[in-house]
Amino acid sequence: MVATDYWKAYEIFVDKDIHKQSKAETYTVEGYNSFFRHFLARMRRKTKCYSKSVKMLEYSFALLMAKWNDNLAI
Repeated sequence: MVATDYWKAYEIFVDKDIHKQSKAETYTVEGYNSFFRHFLARMRRKTKCYSKSVKMLEYSFALLMAKWNDNLAI
């Protein structure tokens, strides 16, 4: 299933069999996106702080989640 908001362009590109338009299905994802952009500079605009390596991006997410869940003592 692919959940999107009600933007008309999604109807063109996403197959109707797997497409669900609902704000109730997208608010959690938007919340997580906001969380990562807030705490990780590499998830904001591409200036001096953007990721050049996918591996470093994965490590950044893992470190943030470990700290957020109290699994990392810094």
